Amino acid sequence: MPIPQFLRLAAHIQLLPVLESGEETLVGGQAVMEGVMMRAPHSYCVAVRKPNGEIVTDEAPLAKVSEKYPVFKYPILRGVGTLGQAMRLGIKALQFSANAALDEGDPKKESRPIPGWLMGLHLLFSFAFFIFLYKFVPLWLATRLGTGHPELQGRIAFNAIDGVIRIVIFLGFLYAISLWKDIRRVFEYHGAEHKVVFNFESGEPITVANAQRFTTFHPRCGTSFLLVVMLISMAVYTLLPFDGFLAKFLSRVALLPVIAGLSYEVIRFAARRRASLMAAFTAPGLWLQRITTKPPSDDQTAVAIRALEGAMALEESQGCRPEIA
Repeated sequence: MPIPQFLRLAAHIQLLPVLESGEETLVGGQAVMEGVMMRAPHSYCVAVRKPNGEIVTDEAPLAKVSEKYPVFKYPILRGVGTLGQAMRLGIKALQFSANAALDEGDPKKESRPIPGWLMGLHLLFSFAFFIFLYKFVPLWLATRLGTGHPELQGRIAFNAIDGVIRIVIFLGFLYAISLWKDIRRVFEYHGAEHKVVFNFESGEPITVANAQRFTTFHPRCGTSFLLVVMLISMAVYTLLPFDGFLAKFLSRVALLPVIAGLSYEVIRFAARRRASLMAAFTAPGLWLQRITTKPPSDDQTAVAIRALEGAMALEESQGCRPEIA
């Protein structure tokens, strides 16, 4: 794979937690390369517009994690299970969209699908990059600052500095990558996904014109989720009784599932009680969507609607109907 394509796919994988939104009993989705994946409780559909203008889809029934494994019905654990399934599904949708988006439909040009082992390498690279950028670097910088300033060595002050550095890195990364033309198009599809979900939740007929009237900022978005993760991690890390650098670093990596589960509960609560104090806690994530969502074109919104129609058709064929937030 050429280096530009490798970097493009790696960037998309790194953004998966930002672009994904969903809940087991609600309709949600995810922006992918030149398209959108929509999921309902028991089905999903990926719709992608190829370079020649054709819309292709990939859809299938989807078993809920909590139905297959009852342990994931409980608070915190349900977040771990749902988010784990969302990431696996997101990778599958991204691989389909990458193959479709890179296929120009020219019979003279051989189209080679991305092999599974190459996706595995991308995942390994992206996970290592995530751990380095958001766990190692903030901890190392906070430790260096604490060495010369004893007042920063207390557990509360240290983890506050560590958390602020992590958030600054996150914001800087998002802003920098949003300047990339390819990523801006993904953020436009992200906006299309949010508009169509809002259109569905409103109960109005789902059309391009109706969807375009809604905002691109949605409280269940992965952007809000990641910011909540960073805020909650600051509180959780303060409770850890570790002083050595290695112990702090390893505990941060090990506690990723716990913090993700706690953050899921906060977002879930806020989405259902938008007038509550908890909803105010997630407001910064909505502000941040000014970067991660952009106004979509009608063509992009049409792709998101096609994805929703595919997911809902499968859902109804199974005798199911998602809840409306």
